[in-house]
Amino acid sequence: MRTIAEINEKILSGKATVWTIEELKSKVKKLGIKKTYEKVDVICTGTFEPMESSGAILNLGHTDPPMKIRKCWLDGVPAYAGFGAVDLYLGATALSDYSSVNDNGENFPSHTPEKGGSHVIENLIAGKSVSIKAIGQVTDCYPRASFESSITATTINQFYLYNPRNLYQNFIVGVNGGDRTLYTYLGPLLPRLGNAVYSSIGAMSPLLNDPNLEVVGIGTKIFLGGAQGMIVWEGTQHFPLQKRLPNDTPIGPASTLALVGDAKKMSREWVRGCYFKNYGSSLMLGVGIPFPVLSEKVIEHCAVEDEDIVAPVVDFSIPRRVRPSFGLVNYAQLKHGKIKIEGQTVRVASVASMYLGRQVAETLKKWILEGNFTLSEPVAPLRSDSSFISQDGLI
Repeated sequence: MRTIAEINEKILSGKATVWTIEELKSKVKKLGIKKTYEKVDVICTGTFEPMESSGAILNLGHTDPPMKIRKCWLDGVPAYAGFGAVDLYLGATALSDYSSVNDNGENFPSHTPEKGGSHVIENLIAGKSVSIKAIGQVTDCYPRASFESSITATTINQFYLYNPRNLYQNFIVGVNGGDRTLYTYLGPLLPRLGNAVYSSIGAMSPLLNDPNLEVVGIGTKIFLGGAQGMIVWEGTQHFPLQKRLPNDTPIGPASTLALVGDAKKMSREWVRGCYFKNYGSSLMLGVGIPFPVLSEKVIEHCAVEDEDIVAPVVDFSIPRRVRPSFGLVNYAQLKHGKIKIEGQTVRVASVASMYLGRQVAETLKKWILEGNFTLSEPVAPLRSDSSFISQDGLI
């Protein structure tokens, strides 16, 4: 057994062996698990995919006279202002809800669904100026009633991503057995099984290589949006009790992570606003996790291949929480670009980017080899017994 302290010492002395997850899988095929374990110290994983349960915390700094903001719009997108006087939370899926203000300060509604909080976050990270319009609650200590200006990432105090649910450990494949096109968080699903869409990079995906969350935990340092970030808690809808295959990988959506990182240090290359037609905005985000190779078991789990991991094919034409499934398909089939559903050949596409996921892993590897990124000991494990609660009331 190795320790993280020993691995960090090798990183800082330039003696660590660091491989991406793809390099590791290739080496295992040639060397086997035991010999591979003897050679490698760190394995770098990465992905680039839509993660809509994301957002940013901003602290604007106080105006003069001071103001207690209670309604606020950034480039026309509403930000939540129910914290301190000038603290805001901008959700990635918040949508623009006005385009102009009249002389009386009244908003003219003009819904612009193509622009959301994710695009404002991207613009701030890119160094662009963002307009701000705010309405305050007038009190003795906060007498100002309104405020209108512009901000950049450098003219505010804090600007960091706090993402309640990222990095799903596996997900679903969406199809549409109905007779009209459906617009979903996976993009358009064509009628009569006209296409299938999934949102994972399969065997390269970070948490599918640590299926029981034995390596990562609360306090694990990660690559987040082109900067160093951290796992701060389990993500919302964290469901480690999902049914699993004998190799411990889940057969559908399972564990999730809550992540945080300084957006002022991030890069637009890895944080991009996007829009799904007739659904809304989301955030394309690059996330990478380094795995310290503490035992042969780490190698065993990281050796999993696409044909060893499955996802459920779910029919979105049934408007219920629990939708019918056409069974399970493995990621080798999905990446081939076509699957069979009840004898019908269906075209497949992914909204996650294998190409950019590889670049995340390569960038993280470079940081470690250069001694600019060391590993951290988790301060606590992530829960392994969370059940999934739903709101199934009477209709």
